[in-house]
Amino acid sequence: MENLITKLETTDWQLVSESMNEKGFAIIPKILSAKQCKELIHEYNNEKLYRKTVVMERYRFGLGEYKYFNYPLPKIIQTIRETIYPKLSPIANLWMKVLNINKTFPKTLKELQSLCHQNKQLKPTPLILKYGKGGFNTLHQDLYGDVYFPIQTVLFLTEPDTDFTGGEFVLTQHTPRAQSKAIVLKPKKGDMLIFTTNFRPIKGTRGYYRANMKHGVSEVISGERYTLGIIFHDATN
Repeated sequence: MENLITKLETTDWQLVSESMNEKGFAIIPKILSAKQCKELIHEYNNEKLYRKTVVMERYRFGLGEYKYFNYPLPKIIQTIRETIYPKLSPIANLWMKVLNINKTFPKTLKELQSLCHQNKQLKPTPLILKYGKGGFNTLHQDLYGDVYFPIQTVLFLTEPDTDFTGGEFVLTQHTPRAQSKAIVLKPKKGDMLIFTTNFRPIKGTRGYYRANMKHGVSEVISGERYTLGIIFHDATN
């Protein structure tokens, strides 16, 4: 776990911040080792770890399955959550400031959780997702309640073009009075993608404006695709 913390602490967070401000996402390579990825996949069927399983096609979310972890979270997830939240909250607060939104996010994850609990958002939101051949995830946003942090992460546990084909990560950016922009990403196993949960600021000729964003997964052509999603706010259910 010390190696993981070292990787996270020595990441160039200034570069991450610049990418988030310019694009709404950033990729940090090789955060998880192949062993850590394998261990997380191996625990997929350990039902003691999870509070809820969602079969996507039942809700027309796509085709695949995901499971929400229960508290206490596995140590690796808790470590990532606690370590990177303080790196991301200044980005989130800058976004609120330039968009003239009267909201300030606390410096620590513990304080954010306290806000969630005051709003009766008590359930953990980190999840592991599994897609087989034909699997996909429709475009969506992970909000879960009135209190939500505008940045989240996903860690890729399988290798594209080796463990699976297709299954690209898709972001869409909707600019007011314009057509939507699609962004297609293909991170490698162990990489961490940081991206906006809901919207991001874009600088225009008259100052900053709000661009809404959604994310999803394109169809998996072959193999199995696993990812670990880490969301910082808690959920109502």
